[in-house]
Amino acid sequence: MKKIKSYDELQKIIKEEKQFMLYVSMKNCSVCHVDMPKIEKISEENNFVSCNLEASEVLEAVGQLSLFAVPVVILFYEGKEFHRQAKIIDFEELEYRIGQISEKY
Repeated sequence: MKKIKSYDELQKIIKEEKQFMLYVSMKNCSVCHVDMPKIEKISEENNFVSCNLEASEVLEAVGQLSLFAVPVVILFYEGKEFHRQAKIIDFEELEYRIGQISEKY
């Protein structure tokens, strides 16, 4: 999972990738660390581009994406937000939403 270091980098990825998953976490969040390998596995199994954004390092993204809690998973399709989950990630729902995008793709 690629690490995003700036809001401009995030914007570029959203524009360039047809489908994209963003995982937002924080260093001191134990739930974030537990969920990250699960997110990476889902991403790899579904051949989905995914990146991690450390909320405390990219504050502009926190404001622009209206992020109020971590962890957050956001799916983008054709440059637009398609699905978002925050705090408690429902991995079955996430895989279902990825399936919806994959059918379109």
